[in-house]
Amino acid sequence: MDKNEPQPVTMLHLGRLIKAELARQGRTAVWLAKQVDCTPENLYKVFRTQWPTLHLLFKISKALDHDFFKDCSEYLDIKG
Repeated sequence: MDKNEPQPVTMLHLGRLIKAELARQGRTAVWLAKQVDCTPENLYKVFRTQWPTLHLLFKISKALDHDFFKDCSEYLDIKG
């Protein structure tokens, strides 16, 4: 599969994307947990979760200034 081709949704893992974006920004899980009002332990669970709740994904997107919803939409096969 070409790396520029959309991948199947089953291959998308939002927890890993969140963890990677957090590392890219040089921020810690403790920092993000404070931003989204949860414990670091719960945030570590999010990193292992393929599909976090929409509410939490929205809060994480705002805190990291990164549109994870757009990342999701890039995996949709809209060709029918």
